[in-house]
Order: sequence, then C-alpha cells, then structure tokens
Amino acid sequence: MNEPPEVSVLIVSWNVAADLEQCLRSLLDGGNRVAFEIVVVDNASSDGSAELVRNKFPSVRLIVNEENAGFARANNQAWQVSRGRYCLLTNPDTVLPRGALDKLVAFADAHPQAGIIGPRLLNPDGSLQQSCRTFPRPLAALFRGTLLGRLFPNHPAVQEYLMENWEHDDVRAVDWVSGACMFVRRRAVEGQGDRAGVGLLDEGFWWGSEDVDWCYRMHQAGWQVLYTPEPAVVHAIGRSADQAVVRAVMAHHRSMYRLYAKHFSRNVLSRWAIGALVYTRGVGIVLSHWLRTVWALARRRL
Repeated sequence: MNEPPEVSVLIVSWNVAADLEQCLRSLLDGGNRVAFEIVVVDNASSDGSAELVRNKFPSVRLIVNEENAGFARANNQAWQVSRGRYCLLTNPDTVLPRGALDKLVAFADAHPQAGIIGPRLLNPDGSLQQSCRTFPRPLAALFRGTLLGRLFPNHPAVQEYLMENWEHDDVRAVDWVSGACMFVRRRAVEGQGDRAGVGLLDEGFWWGSEDVDWCYRMHQAGWQVLYTPEPAVVHAIGRSADQAVVRAVMAHHRSMYRLYAKHFSRNVLSRWAIGALVYTRGVGIVLSHWLRTVWALARRRL
C-alpha cells in the first residue's frame, strides 16, 4: 500500500455542482507540495454533482449516498475511508488559495497541541466572515438573526459571541471554529498510545452545531482550538441551505437545542426554558422568511 498522504480533504456536497467544481480545481491546481487525497461524499444530489466528479475528477474518491445523510454522518463516512495525518473538512462552496494545504500543515506541525485549526474565512467580496466564536449563550441567540437583533443590532452579547472586538489578523486560541473549513489532527480524534481520542462528529446533529460540539469535546480532552489568519479561504456561505431554507432553519434549531442539552444544561428546568426559546426563535425566523417571500412575490406582480 502507498504511504498515507499528509492531508485528507473531506467534502460533503448537496446540489452545488458548480461550486464543487470550483472548490476541487482550487485544490488540485493549488500548487501544494504536501501529498493529499480528496474524498467527496455526495448527499443524494439531483444536479449531476456525482457525475461531475466521476467525469472531470477521476483522482477524487467519491461516495454517493442514496439519501441526504446530513453533514456529520457524511463527513464521518469520508473520515473512515481517509488516511491522512490531518483531515481538512471543507465545504464545497469554498475556494482555497494556492499553497493552502502547505500552510495548514506547517502551522499544525508548529502547534502540536492544536486538535482543530480554523483558517480565516472571507466572503466572496473579500470581507471578513466571522468563523471563530465564543461558545453560544442564550442571550446571544435571542439577539442574533431575530427581530430583537434588528432593533438592537449592536447588542454586547452578539458582539462577544462573534468576537467583533478583534481584527482577526493574528493567531488565537478560541472556543470554536466553523465547520465550513476546519483542519483536524487525526490522532486528536482517534487517539494514540494511552491518550484517548475525542471521537468522530456526533451524528445526532443532522446539520448545525456539530462543529461547536466537536470543538467543545476537544477542549474537554485537553486539545487546543486555534484560529489562524493564513491561509484566507473564500466561502460563499449558505449555498446548500438556501435551497431548503425552512428545513435548514428547523434542523439548525434542533441542533442548537441538542448542543445546549448535551453540554450546557444544568437541570430539567433550564432545558425546558432553552427549548422554548430555541423553538420560538426557529418559528420566528421561518415566519419572517415566508413573509419576505410573499412580499417579494406581491411586489413583482404589482
């Protein structure tokens, strides 16, 4: 058997063929010197994504699911067939700059206590995407992405959660980094010698908060979670979720509740209270989406 690569790139894709092609080209034409492999899991796409990979990228290992297995489970599928010393979990709507894998490997080798590393994420227009945050608190959820948040856009709870008091231009230890692009040390997950690993992604999270949970478990096990400004990865956020907004919103809020109940709940009363808050928040966002959609249709007809 060939020597295992330094990096395994794991990509879970659903109906974003054009983005996936751009992501794969950025990796394969990226001038990286480290040996790497790519594993793509297609979550039952209907837009020809699997055929695209088969026809244009024969060197990529492809797993095709007959149903949408969700983000955590599909990434675990990719992880289990991968062999790299590090794994880069990256979304198909990311574009990696030249030499990105070389930079990530060098950074990880220089920081052996880092279990997970998150690079800087940029929006397509070049603006900063808040990809590292503090662990979520109910007050931040109450004011972020809600009507209250529109009334009080600069609430301190949201600013603290998004770490907005920092330019994101230096290396820092953080609570968690976005699963849109995270570099993970294999032995932190699988263990080595007498040190147990934290395990794979929790498949109880269908979509959303699985990255927070993984980072939390890294902290519990004594590993660091680090943010680095280099490389800067472009991420066109929400390309898959935008195709099924209501389903994505409700899945995200179920995951929010699971995260709180798993790690932050002290008693049944607190779980009930946060459950009510999360449910109300999710319903409010769905209603707001429907109202905006109806209003947009009405304006077009006028």
